[in-house]
Amino acid sequence: MSRVYDRVAYIGLGLIASSMIHAGRRAGLQGEIVGTARSAETRAIAAEDGLCDVVAETAAEAVKDADLVVLCVPVGAMGAVAEEIGPHLKPGCTVSDVGSVKRAVIEAVKPHLPEGVHFIPAHPLAGTEHSGPRSGFAELFENRYTLIVPEGDTDPQALARLERFWAGMGAHVELMEPEHHDLVLMVTSHAPHLIAYTMVGVADDLRRVTDSEVIKYSAAGFRDFTRIAASDPTMWRDVFLNNREATMEILGRFIEELMRLQRAIRKGDGDLLHEYFTRTRAIRRGIIQAGQDTSAPDFGRGHGQGQSKG
Repeated sequence: MSRVYDRVAYIGLGLIASSMIHAGRRAGLQGEIVGTARSAETRAIAAEDGLCDVVAETAAEAVKDADLVVLCVPVGAMGAVAEEIGPHLKPGCTVSDVGSVKRAVIEAVKPHLPEGVHFIPAHPLAGTEHSGPRSGFAELFENRYTLIVPEGDTDPQALARLERFWAGMGAHVELMEPEHHDLVLMVTSHAPHLIAYTMVGVADDLRRVTDSEVIKYSAAGFRDFTRIAASDPTMWRDVFLNNREATMEILGRFIEELMRLQRAIRKGDGDLLHEYFTRTRAIRRGIIQAGQDTSAPDFGRGHGQGQSKG
C-alpha cells in the first residue's frame, strides 16, 4: 500500500489512535507521525515507546503542517480542541475524528475550522474495553467497518483519500449520513452499553448477592456485561449526552419490548417467548455470517480483546 498522507497528527493517544498508528505504519500509509495528549504521563509513555515520531506538548503544536489531523478525544472535548487547532491548520489539510456520535461532533467542530480545510467525520466500529497508548494493535480494524460521514460539499478528492487511508488499515469503508449514523449506532452500540452498565449496577445494588458471589459465579452473559461496562466512562458519558434524541427514542422502544416480555412471563405465554427468542437468535447468526464475529466459545475475542467501542 502506498503512502496516503505525508504527515499525520493524532490528538489523543488512546486505543483508537495507537491502533491507527500501528496499522498505518505497518501498511506504509503515513509518513511522519505526530501525537499529543492532554496527560503528561500519556505523552511520556508515547515518547518512551516510540509510538510517534514526534510527541508534541500541545494540540496546536501537533497539527502544524499536518496533512491529516485525527481527533481522538472524547466527544465532549472536540469543540475545544477544534478551537485550539483551527488557527494552526495548513490550507488543504483534512481534519477527521473517531467519535461515536456524528451530528454533535459536526456542530462542535466545524465552526472552528478555517476555509480551505476539509472536515470529514469518521467512526471506526472497533474497539476493546482497554484504553491508553499501550492498548492499541495493528489488527484492530481488520474486517471491521469504518463509517465516514461527509456533509455538504465535501471535496471528493479529500474524501477518496480518507477512504483509501481507512481501507489500507483493513477496514470496510462505507459512507453514511449523520442523523442516520447516530440512530443506527444507538441501536447497535450505545443502547447495549447503557444496558450493560445498568445490569452491572443492578447486580452491585443487590445486597443479597455478595461481591464475591457475583465474581465467582459469573456466567457468560454477565461476564459479557461486565466487559462492556468496563469501557471508558468519560467517552460513554459524552456519547449519551451528545446523542440524547436517539438515546431517548431507542430506550423507549427497549422499555416497550421489556414490558412485552414481562407480560408474557407473567401470563406463562411460552409460545410468545419461544417465537421472540427464535427471531432474535437469527440476528446473532447473521452477525457471524457477515464475518463480524465468530461462533467460538470466546466469541472470537481472544486475549481479552473484545468489541467494546461503538
